[in-house]
Amino acid sequence: MKYKSFEDLPVWQAAIELARRTYAMTEHQAFRGHAGLRDQLERAALSVSNNIAEGFERGSTNELLAFLYIARGSSGEVRSMLCLLERVTAFSPLKSDICDLRSAAASISRQLYGWIEQLKNSDISGQRHLNETVRARTAVKKDQAAFLEELDRIRQSGTKPSDI
Repeated sequence: MKYKSFEDLPVWQAAIELARRTYAMTEHQAFRGHAGLRDQLERAALSVSNNIAEGFERGSTNELLAFLYIARGSSGEVRSMLCLLERVTAFSPLKSDICDLRSAAASISRQLYGWIEQLKNSDISGQRHLNETVRARTAVKKDQAAFLEELDRIRQSGTKPSDI
């Protein structure tokens, strides 16, 4: 499926929800004496969706990959801080929220990993590099692949060229 905007991406939507839920959790009184931790957690959570968006808008696969790696790193940073919160007694009233957010961040990391691997194994270079020459070359490759597929089908069916 082709996405026309980053807002349509399921992983971006999940990342925005992670940030929203993180901001909601950091409103809890347990964070009152931990402004630095609160700020860092909020910034890391927001960084996930922002980097997905920026990479998507860049228009090249290499830049998208770079920003997806950064987004994945930010997701890991969120999980790391949530692991800390689980171990600090002052945050025990938030145990359920922390666990849910860790799970969401892990899911986002998995989604980003899958997308990264797909892009790394793709010959797509991105919107920025699309021009008529590239489009024509892509069309020729598709036609060649279809022809070879049809040839294989004919060979496997035992049909002779004179029967066609």
